[in-house]
Amino acid sequence: MSEAINKSTANKSTGTGVAKPSVLRQLIAVRPIDPAPAGKSRLKQVLSARALIAIGLGATIGSGIFVLTGTVAANHAGPAITLSLLIAAFGGGLAALCYSEFATFLPVPGSAYSYTYATLGEALAWFIGWNLLLEYAISASAVAVSWSAYVVSLLADAHLHLPALLVNAPLGLDAHDHVVATGALINVPAVLIIAAMTALLYVGVRGSAGANTIMVALKVGIIVIIVIAGLKYIDPSNWRPYVPPNSGVRGHFGWTGVLQGAAIIFFSYVGFDTASTTALEARNPQRDLPLGIIGALVISAVLYVAMATVLTGMVPFQKLDSDAPVAVALDAHPQLAWLSWILKVGVIAGMTSVILTSLLGQPRILLSMADDGLLPPFMSRCHPRFRTPHVSTVVTGVFAALIAAVFPLDLLADLISMGILLAFAVVCAGVLVLRYTRPDAPRPFRVPWAPVTCVTGTVVCLGMTYYLSGATWLRLVIWTALGMSIYAFYGFRHSRLRQ
Repeated sequence: MSEAINKSTANKSTGTGVAKPSVLRQLIAVRPIDPAPAGKSRLKQVLSARALIAIGLGATIGSGIFVLTGTVAANHAGPAITLSLLIAAFGGGLAALCYSEFATFLPVPGSAYSYTYATLGEALAWFIGWNLLLEYAISASAVAVSWSAYVVSLLADAHLHLPALLVNAPLGLDAHDHVVATGALINVPAVLIIAAMTALLYVGVRGSAGANTIMVALKVGIIVIIVIAGLKYIDPSNWRPYVPPNSGVRGHFGWTGVLQGAAIIFFSYVGFDTASTTALEARNPQRDLPLGIIGALVISAVLYVAMATVLTGMVPFQKLDSDAPVAVALDAHPQLAWLSWILKVGVIAGMTSVILTSLLGQPRILLSMADDGLLPPFMSRCHPRFRTPHVSTVVTGVFAALIAAVFPLDLLADLISMGILLAFAVVCAGVLVLRYTRPDAPRPFRVPWAPVTCVTGTVVCLGMTYYLSGATWLRLVIWTALGMSIYAFYGFRHSRLRQ
């Protein structure tokens, strides 16, 4: 009798006689791996391995090499900025191997978000997807701020001066890392370049990829020219001491400075994983995605270390604390004055391609999240003629333009590094989880020595977050609270996995 009552009660409570999973079980629910992912027919498969490498380079080589290398050397690592770059590249390399396995095993446009959903559950997948906004959309904003500064400088060389109120961010950081008003109104050039790149992406990925390839070739060529020309003017005494003694403040030179520099400079490597977001637009994703991801990281690391070595050799590292450290190094040697305009053209082209490819990646992640029901359905709509995710492209562009209009580069760079380090750590852990949960599944690319590689990658990426500032952690907590609120009120209720 009691069993009948219990059964009747269960049937009434669930309506089916099957006990409803607990909230915790729903939060850690894993999305089934679909061998024929949704959305493939909506997007054009036009990208080759060369185009994928160019997309990775386009998203990676930008304000990091032209701006952050100087500021990190001047304030954190000194000539040992090269060590900071190598440490960051090591962490990025481990993540790149893990991304490559995931991208071939699960060729979907959601990147780290989709990989996390397939291995570690829905709630953590949302957390990573939300933080990928920091990598892509806000990265585009940060680079647009630098782009604006260089364009204003180039116009000034031509005796065209724009009002300071319209070319600077209205917010900035003071010496104590507090947000303060600067007196400016809006950064108009930063908004305009994001609008232009959004329009280009709206009308098609083939044209966008072609434009990006041209800009990548231009900026890589100019970097090589600057490195070769600067070799003649290196003074080895500028490299001594190689690791300047710590000033008594953690992160201000010494080995803690090298490590904090690595955490900050990690922003410079943001973007090599952008190739993974174009999985449904690649002609042969199983073969070409690993080439695009790993190839972009290796080439970027070589160029970064070469540039940092030359810059710190040409002038004392203390002089590189500038928004244009490459220009500072060239100006110190009048014989290289002819490189000034070439540098600015290269910087502008390089940053333009970063903005373009950053805005390319984010809409495809939003498309995946909308396909899973975690975002409203309109975010997954694709244009019937251009076959691009046009709605999410416009949303991303508007969001990035608003951020670029208001915030400065130094506030955005640390936050972007935090977001991508967390995403990389989860991807590294996810590969290892998938090795145990789906050991027999075919993997066109396999991470070598997976247990060691994945654990080391997770530890290195998480370890670097320790060296970011407390203010950055506070901003991450606020950002995460906002994201989890959206998930609680919309995503959790509309998840297709749950329905």
